[in-house]
Amino acid sequence: MFRLEDLTLFVRAAALNSFSEAAREAGLPPAQVSSAIKRLEKALNIRLFARSTRSLRLTQEGESWLPYAVKMLDTMHAGLQKIQAPDDEIRGTLHIAVPSDLGRNLLLSVFREVCQQHPALRLRILFSDQIADVFKDPIDIAFRYGTNGDAYYVALPVAPDNRRVLVASPAWIRQHGEPQSLMALSTHNALTFVLRGRLHDRWRLLANGEIHEVDVSGSIMSDDAEVIRRLAIAGEGIAYKSWLDVSEDVQAGRLQRILTQYQGESVPLNMICPHRQQLSPAVRLVYASVKARCESVQASFAAQSHCN
Repeated sequence: MFRLEDLTLFVRAAALNSFSEAAREAGLPPAQVSSAIKRLEKALNIRLFARSTRSLRLTQEGESWLPYAVKMLDTMHAGLQKIQAPDDEIRGTLHIAVPSDLGRNLLLSVFREVCQQHPALRLRILFSDQIADVFKDPIDIAFRYGTNGDAYYVALPVAPDNRRVLVASPAWIRQHGEPQSLMALSTHNALTFVLRGRLHDRWRLLANGEIHEVDVSGSIMSDDAEVIRRLAIAGEGIAYKSWLDVSEDVQAGRLQRILTQYQGESVPLNMICPHRQQLSPAVRLVYASVKARCESVQASFAAQSHCN
């Protein structure tokens, strides 16, 4: 019979396509992971990985067996939750992927509060605008903008009514004037965002139930949403940002909304995880904390929109 630890290392090595990465994640020497895989292969009487000096990939047998290995681990964890004595203390390590701007400027304080209230819980946070693959990357949950197009994911709504807003710094508006129409907007310097190689230089807005599109251009573009936000605050141009990302800057006067007669496009925020079995108490705690923070921010948006 194979060991539980060997099964876990096999699943992680398959997800990471690397023995060394799986070893680093588990805090083990790479040779120990290699030995674990060899024991599994001997117990199963199959080859799980095709190895070479430069690459590692699952064999056909390994690919076929991987879903069953994952299911065994999920069943084991579910069983442990049933038999363990009740304990109010939430513990363990939770790997979280979150967009750079949202994570650094809105959610970091939420994560800190969670850790302060639950000292046995550790959070490993990846700040990146690249879309994490919760099946292959070492990620437990990911906070992601946009609609969920993959039925295999579990997507829990965090801020379903979130929208983009046009913003610029007060200094920039004093120097260049506030555009009064979308045609005028196209003549101003726009701070554009690049995601997966695509430049988002066509901004969509709504007015009276109609969708309007405007092509924009500018002197600076970036694949880091945090950089776009900082440039806007520094007075470099107009940005089209999620309200969750810039709400505190607008409230503090560092940024000002413009063309408020138009409604920005919808960018709902969801929490993504691979399976419902992974909705552990720690995951549910983080979800509830983030959702509560975002709901308060959305309330401020509704209040400001009413005033405008």
